[in-house]
Amino acid sequence: MIDSLYIGATGMNAQQLNIDTVANNLANVNTSGYKRSRVSFEDLLYRTVPLAPSAVGNRPATGRMGMGTAVAGSGKIFSTGEVKKTDQPFDLAIDGQGFFEVVLPDGNPAYTRNGALRLDSEGFLATLDGHRLSAQIKIPPDALQVRIDASGAVFAKVPDETNEVDSGRIELATFPNPGGLSALGDNLYGPTEQSGTAVLGTPGQTGLGAVRQGFLEGSNVSLIDEMLGLVLAQRAYELNAKVVQASDEVLSLANNLRR
Repeated sequence: MIDSLYIGATGMNAQQLNIDTVANNLANVNTSGYKRSRVSFEDLLYRTVPLAPSAVGNRPATGRMGMGTAVAGSGKIFSTGEVKKTDQPFDLAIDGQGFFEVVLPDGNPAYTRNGALRLDSEGFLATLDGHRLSAQIKIPPDALQVRIDASGAVFAKVPDETNEVDSGRIELATFPNPGGLSALGDNLYGPTEQSGTAVLGTPGQTGLGAVRQGFLEGSNVSLIDEMLGLVLAQRAYELNAKVVQASDEVLSLANNLRR
């Protein structure tokens, strides 16, 4: 009976994390470039337990009993979110696979699908949090207009110049296993051994998506799916709680009979 208490507790603990994950997905339904998380479960070790004697030879029989459930891991689902038009010159969406590569304050690279960019104090293209693109794209301070084509090439229209000024090219990164990326917060991801090494390339080539200026990718959270998942997680939590409650009642009854 102590085992049933433990098994029910493992289920409650696992479903609590599942509920927290779904709640975080719902909270980020309007976050640009957000990718929903999903929790995976696995059963715990089995052990051999004695059963009632068998009918043949009156020999004791044994069985196997599981020890509950555990969280195997939590990963990101990198399906594409809805692309929405903003008409802002520094809003960029990736139409297909790939990530923008930015540089963190410690010099390490990070990756994001959130293309809401701006110019920092020195005129470099950066995220809203101030992380510059690794390509170090600098826009002339007197630029009248900025154009970014599907291949990531950046052009600026400046006074007294007939032709546009080439300001560099935005490259996109891809990974052998994007699902293995580590979430760093602020819509940023870091490479891991599971994700593999980032491979940079030109947008629109070698399987990479094209860059769309004046658009932003929304989150890939589906309200209906997440609400359904939340209800199922709550029901699973309640069922495990009932297992614990029933075990406690049986233990109390057994203790009373011994007195």
